[in-house]
Amino acid sequence: MPANIITREIAPLPDRNDAAHKGEVGRIAIIGGCFSEVVMVGAPALAANAALRTGAGLVQMLVPEALRTSVGVLAPCATTRTLPMDADALMEAVSDFGADVVALGPGLGDSLTPEVIIDFLSKLTKPVVLDADGLNQLAARPGAVLARPQRIVMTPHPGELARLLSNWGIDVVIDARPDSRRSAAQALAQAYGCIVVLKGRGTVVTNAERLYVNETGNAGMATGGTGDVLTGVIAALIGQNMDPYEAAILGVYLHGLAGDFAAEELGRWSMTALDLVEYLPEAFSEYGMSLGE
Repeated sequence: MPANIITREIAPLPDRNDAAHKGEVGRIAIIGGCFSEVVMVGAPALAANAALRTGAGLVQMLVPEALRTSVGVLAPCATTRTLPMDADALMEAVSDFGADVVALGPGLGDSLTPEVIIDFLSKLTKPVVLDADGLNQLAARPGAVLARPQRIVMTPHPGELARLLSNWGIDVVIDARPDSRRSAAQALAQAYGCIVVLKGRGTVVTNAERLYVNETGNAGMATGGTGDVLTGVIAALIGQNMDPYEAAILGVYLHGLAGDFAAEELGRWSMTALDLVEYLPEAFSEYGMSLGE
């Protein structure tokens, strides 16, 4: 299907065997958190809680040592581990956990250098959701080539996308026009070979061959932390054996639907990212019923 043809197809919810146990429905490693001049502790916890609400069996947060207690309180159903500072040790930690999917970037700040991130991604063979400061650190290294890019889901906002494209000498002005957003997302997918989720009104999902524009969500979701929730949702869906591209589409749809339910109950002015996590079950239920499940 040419990328300029929009698909509206959304995959069904992941199957779950009645005899399944927590080790079989997705082990998600979340690499994030920062303890420096600005402390970012909530982002990895939001991603972890969203992954668990989306059906992940086991979630582990790899964060700076100073944050371990705090993130453990914010996401009590997940485990924590001290974030290693080099790629080999990071690979060992992820392997020890048996991660099926890695979510890299929520609140990461400068906890890892661009060189470590790129080296780690070159060694890792598992699917990756690359978000926030994972993207910003990648953008700091022009010309970086990602190994096995088709397994990587990038989730940039327009500013992050523009910085990434500049690495390839592509200068774009991304505005609110649908055509502008679609073209920019496709350009990034073609440049890196990854799946791209361009966040914002009418979130665009593309792998440069197929393209989807989301219709759920509202302006109340324009608040800190909602992107971290989306990262956790997509990672958990991939962990339940969904194709990364299909997981990205279903993830943005359910994420936006949870936002719509939250806005209906709380109003668009009072919503927070925590509310999206709380309304994910309603989004899953609504979508499941629409499919006759």
